[in-house]
Amino acid sequence: MPLTKNNIVLKTQDLSIGYTAKKSITTIASNINFELEQGHLIGLVGANGIGKSTLLRTLIGLQPALSGTIQIHNNSLETTSTLDLAKQLSIVLTEPLQSKNLTVFELVSLGRHPYTNWIGNLTENDLSIVNNALQLVNITEYKTKKCYELSDGQLQKVMIARALAQDTSLIILDEPTSHLDMYHKAYIIKLLQKLTKETGKTILFSSHEIDLAIQLCDTMIVMQQDNVVCDQPCQLISNHIFESLFPEDLISFDATSGRFIVSK
Repeated sequence: MPLTKNNIVLKTQDLSIGYTAKKSITTIASNINFELEQGHLIGLVGANGIGKSTLLRTLIGLQPALSGTIQIHNNSLETTSTLDLAKQLSIVLTEPLQSKNLTVFELVSLGRHPYTNWIGNLTENDLSIVNNALQLVNITEYKTKKCYELSDGQLQKVMIARALAQDTSLIILDEPTSHLDMYHKAYIIKLLQKLTKETGKTILFSSHEIDLAIQLCDTMIVMQQDNVVCDQPCQLISNHIFESLFPEDLISFDATSGRFIVSK
């Protein structure tokens, strides 16, 4: 069945990203075109320094696009108010948490800020949404703990719960598995996959864990030196997209297993 416009949560058209400094323009990537479907897990991958964070920052409005358009639910990102955007898009960035003295419940409750009054009072509905977010991420037992008492993996789950409490159709995460060991990297991405299925939300995350993304994502956005490709992992493998990501003198991509292999 072809996708209708209601199925598309995030769309870019002829998007160019980069930086403007004085009179010079540095283009990181151009001609970026993709449509992200509701309820899908999407992994954004590419080599170090390729521009993944720049793309994410542009998609969430933290830096302007050089050209092209970004639409969330068919509405232009440029003309969407800050409050309306906060009700459609929640983000989890890599910046250190500044409020580790808060309890887990207090931090997750901050996700309700776009909906509360200026005092920030939580209604019964707000409290229900916060508690549901804690349950979805399986951290209810930590709700009274201070955030500074948590491990990196536990804290990452709290940040995901806060994004869930914001109750947006789209969640964007910048490298949510950084600083985690292999088990917890797999755990977090598997958790994101579970959340898309249970909540119907669209989750886009950037990651260096390409092998895991290939196994768990519905869709992947692959940033190359001269191109940005968006497709299902199986199609990307068939089209030999992963084979061109890195120099072959050290690692190569094995299409049969869907994994990168270190050269002997």
